[in-house]
Amino acid sequence: MPSETIQSARRPGRPAKQAASKDQRERLLDIALELFARQGVADTTLSAIARKAGMTPAMAHYYFKTREQLFDVLIDERIMPARTDIEAIFKEHAADPMRALTLFVERLVATHVRLPWFGALWIREMISDNDIFKQHMRKRFGAEQQAAKFDAVRRWQREGKLNPQIEPALLFVSLLGLTTLPMVAVRRWQGDPLVAHIDAQVIARHAVALLTQGVGPGLAGAQGI
Repeated sequence: MPSETIQSARRPGRPAKQAASKDQRERLLDIALELFARQGVADTTLSAIARKAGMTPAMAHYYFKTREQLFDVLIDERIMPARTDIEAIFKEHAADPMRALTLFVERLVATHVRLPWFGALWIREMISDNDIFKQHMRKRFGAEQQAAKFDAVRRWQREGKLNPQIEPALLFVSLLGLTTLPMVAVRRWQGDPLVAHIDAQVIARHAVALLTQGVGPGLAGAQGI
């Protein structure tokens, strides 16, 4: 009987410890993304992540031996799932470039809403002189996804479905400029009455309008509306 009492007292504690361990690991990942987005990967140490998370460096090292290991986990578990979800559109709508590009813009904006760190991290690392972010992405996933998007654009151009003057590599930079940059900036516009009305829905609508109709009078103007 005593041994049964001891065993029954121990069992409930195990899931709780496992849950706490998982929560601490996830907290480290959350804090790392926050700091990477705010100050860059190169300027964020594992010790700084631990301090921000309210942990000792030794505890952080229990979960991740190095910052590089932590970053690789972030790529696998946080960054690539979001990126894969967005880029899946080009397979789902391989025969319809305007539908694919419109959904790309809308899904990208939705991702920024769901993951506030996403846009800030991409912009910071895109213009950074340090290649840590790019090197880790290339090392783990190569350039296949990027090349597939460019190939899709070239194919649409050959099929006469897309403007042949568009440069595939610049198209996606342009779309990021229409979506990611304002999604990051909108948090700082809330106190400005001239742009306080801009939100994710406005940004997505504006980007799709430019993408599908350009800056001419558009359908409303052409119909005299």
